[in-house]
Amino acid sequence: MTGRIIALCVLLLSASAFLARAVKTEPVPIRAPLKQFPMTIGDWQGNDLPEMDAKVREVLGVDDYLDRIYIRGNQAMVGLYVGYYQSQRRGDTMHSPLNCLPGAGWNPMKRGYLPIEVQSDSDNLNRTIEVNRIIIQKGMGKQLVLYWYQSIGRVVASEYWGKIYTVLDAMRTNRTDAALVRVICPIAGMDAPAEENSEMAAVDFIRGVFPLLDRHLPK
Repeated sequence: MTGRIIALCVLLLSASAFLARAVKTEPVPIRAPLKQFPMTIGDWQGNDLPEMDAKVREVLGVDDYLDRIYIRGNQAMVGLYVGYYQSQRRGDTMHSPLNCLPGAGWNPMKRGYLPIEVQSDSDNLNRTIEVNRIIIQKGMGKQLVLYWYQSIGRVVASEYWGKIYTVLDAMRTNRTDAALVRVICPIAGMDAPAEENSEMAAVDFIRGVFPLLDRHLPK
């Protein structure tokens, strides 16, 4: 196990060095701005959150982003964040939510993965994606966080594999564009049924969102 960890660290360091040295101009993928993402998704109705502070956006390094709350009647509410990076060659790389949530007072209580069957907008075929599943808590408040990394039509849960694929894509296609997609759903209660209800709502929302991402994120 130790050998595998060392090998992975070496690979990630090599990947960072490769991206830092790479200076070739990347092609600009054609896509629709995230601000044009639908406000209505099935039974969900969206509302934009206040614009991100310029200093925060500079730290994140995103080229485009979406930050909204979607509500389904009076039954459920989810937060959707999509951060898009046109290039990750010059230090602007995707930030894991696990690095940001503790700073806001939210502590990860459970970590795992969740398979979700979704449909692609381009070919209408079903596929199963794997996303990160985290339960976070601050005081008596609990939330479910589901997130993944998406690039060139690929969905990856692991941050490490995401970086490896970034290097491979840079070598093969001269592209390092990618996006972080995060869905947060409050948990109305401290018991298992409350957690399950939030997961069902979040999964239902993701199934509506995923096909629409094809119209905005490059493939």
